[in-house]
Amino acid sequence: MSVFKYVVPALAIAGRAAAQCSASATQTIQNAGDATALAGCQTFTGSIALATGTTGVVALNGIQEITGDLVADNVTGVTQLSGDSLTTLGGDFILNGMTVLTTLSFPRLATARNINWVALPQLQGLSFTTGLQQTNTLLIENTQLGSLSGINLQTAQSVMISNNPYLQEVNMQLGNISQALAIEANGRSIAVTFPNLEWAFNITLRNVSEISMPSLAAVNGSLGFYSNLFESVNAPNLTSVGQSLSFVSNEKLNNVSFPQLTSVGGGLQVANNTDIEKIDGFPKLQTVGGALDFYGNFSDVALPSLMDVRGAFNLQSSKDLTDVCNHFQPLSGQNNVIKGTYVCSGGESTPGGSNTLPSGTNSGSGTSGSTTSSSASTAVTITGATGLLGVVAAIFGML
Repeated sequence: MSVFKYVVPALAIAGRAAAQCSASATQTIQNAGDATALAGCQTFTGSIALATGTTGVVALNGIQEITGDLVADNVTGVTQLSGDSLTTLGGDFILNGMTVLTTLSFPRLATARNINWVALPQLQGLSFTTGLQQTNTLLIENTQLGSLSGINLQTAQSVMISNNPYLQEVNMQLGNISQALAIEANGRSIAVTFPNLEWAFNITLRNVSEISMPSLAAVNGSLGFYSNLFESVNAPNLTSVGQSLSFVSNEKLNNVSFPQLTSVGGGLQVANNTDIEKIDGFPKLQTVGGALDFYGNFSDVALPSLMDVRGAFNLQSSKDLTDVCNHFQPLSGQNNVIKGTYVCSGGESTPGGSNTLPSGTNSGSGTSGSTTSSSASTAVTITGATGLLGVVAAIFGML
């Protein structure tokens, strides 16, 4: 009997401890004391959520693994959130609308299923000493973070970093992105580096000052550069883009170099990049599955390996394109290299995209170095043809 006198209370205490370390639904933290009560749990089975009325400092110390989620949604009174021993988060790490959070410290965290941090306007730094290395989705939006030091992903399906006005650098060791990589509207001087990225499905970059992706070899979906501030963009190992490739409104861009690119499955657009004077960065490009659409202030276009453009072909520039148009015009026609509508026009006051006609065409007269034709059109403008010869040329152009 004396043995049972001690065993039964011990079992009761162990049962209470086990109960504290698991939750069938979600364990709600109301205050700092609730967090401290979990300190004896090496593994917490279930999810943990901070109640909206929680305030001050919340330290989830001692816990090494949470099998579910860690959530703080619209918790506007918490200033610091930490977990000194947490290495693995089996679920999602969701922080949303924490308007006074200034400190986020998880020095040992290496893995989380998904990271979703949105609307943390006072968060300026991270303390992730070991470094977060693995997550499916990383979403960081509307923070004051100056860097992502401590987030060095090796694998991820999706990375989306936007509207962080003080963020100056993104540098990760990712090898591939199976869904989307989007970096948009962050600090004006942000430098983006992915030294090991070899493959991605979609990549979108906006408002970036420096970009480096030296290992990128293939993009299965689309690759787009919009309103960036870098002067040069290089992809020395990129051979194919499955859908569209776009360079649009990059005001300082003057050099595009994709020396190994052979195919673009969708459209290829180089549009409104005011400092580009010569488009010659695609020396091995053979196939464009959609439209080829170049317009801006350039005076030269070189595509020496081009063999197949299946959509429209549009070159419009404020500069003279006589030599350029003379080179590409013989390549147009339904059974020729350029199979869609062909437009080439220089000396334009407002060069436009493939859905616009040059001013010379609209007025019924050709412009300097311009030719417009279509295999499906009944109206053909041929610059330089006059009188009877012009009529004959026009008739043959419609056949």
